[in-house]
Amino acid sequence: MPDIHEGYGFPVGTVAATDAREGVVSPGGVGYDINCGVRLLALGVGRAELGAAVGPLMDEIARSVPTGTGRGGAVALGREELERVLARGSPAVVRDLGLGDERDLAHTESGGRLDGADPAAVSERARTRGAGQLGSLGAGNHFLELQVVERVLDPAGAAAMGLREGEVTALIHSGSRGLGHQVCTDAVRRMEPLIAGWGIRLPDRQLACAPAGSPEGREYLAAMACAANFAWSNRQVLAHRVREAVRRVLGDAAAAGVRQVYDVAHNIAKPEEHGGRRVLVHRKGATRAFGPGRAGELPEDFAAIGQPVFVPGSMGTGSWVLRGLDGGEERSLASACHGAGRLMSRGAARRRIGGRELRRELEAAGIAVRCASAKGLAEEAPFAYKDVDRVVAVVERAGIAARVARLRPIGVLKG
Repeated sequence: MPDIHEGYGFPVGTVAATDAREGVVSPGGVGYDINCGVRLLALGVGRAELGAAVGPLMDEIARSVPTGTGRGGAVALGREELERVLARGSPAVVRDLGLGDERDLAHTESGGRLDGADPAAVSERARTRGAGQLGSLGAGNHFLELQVVERVLDPAGAAAMGLREGEVTALIHSGSRGLGHQVCTDAVRRMEPLIAGWGIRLPDRQLACAPAGSPEGREYLAAMACAANFAWSNRQVLAHRVREAVRRVLGDAAAAGVRQVYDVAHNIAKPEEHGGRRVLVHRKGATRAFGPGRAGELPEDFAAIGQPVFVPGSMGTGSWVLRGLDGGEERSLASACHGAGRLMSRGAARRRIGGRELRRELEAAGIAVRCASAKGLAEEAPFAYKDVDRVVAVVERAGIAARVARLRPIGVLKG
């Protein structure tokens, strides 16, 4: 992928397929933040209509959404509730907890639930780390941004997604938090001592893997599915919190107009049909980008245009909405990049600018910033990322996905 950069095991921005029955599954090919993904909400109000309420709305979102590495989530889960979330994903949050509606599920990849999840495969340590984090943003490159649809390039695609120029949107980027990290850690520790016995030779121990049909492989896939379900549930709660913040600041009518465009997963391994074969597609720092040729696997709204694909840039530049093209099937296993991709390390970014200075620059550019950590803000400076406009141009020229609309940030919440 054009956003490729260094990561544990596979580089971030990598796609690989292994035979679903006879191949291997690699935790390092999925990543630690299992199902880190992006959800786009259309708020139904224009930038002019929102006016000076941007600041109060960002304040309310910041109060409603826990951020950082150690803070708890918006929903405290008992053991049975956590089991349901791990097994069923977003449907458990919508139908059992009443946070969201059926339209949200219809506009979430895989309906917000990965099959094969078995909570028994998730360690107690992973459960402990996740139980208090449902509905939290996290830290690092996770964010929640208010953005304006700055420009529409594909009117038909934008119409199908319900996006119009000048409309305010909310882009949510978060994942499975500590639970997913622990699932990956547990799996790597189990697989590493057994690799030689399976006859597998690796150039790097970070590529630890297991035959997909082995007990260790099946256990990881079952636990990974649980972490993926937790991540979709996490973004479902975060979306509900955004709706509630809109309600408190703009009123009931405005909250009723908040609509989910789509939710896409990154960092996941999914069984799919490609080239007439059943394969396990590892997408690390990459997102599914099905074209109209796979309309049967997409919401009816997108059957004619292809799946929505979201490519965030940086908090000071912009993000893109694209739609999957059928040409990506052969070129990239129907996958697109998941963002602009880092250009420099977090340490290098901190050495170049301080968090307070960056905040002043962003606010001078009309972006309301809410961030508890000046250090964390500096690590995500716009110059630390590749040019998102060039990245999506590569994706489009390669025939993987077509540009639909560009989004410009007006408010940023960081961990």
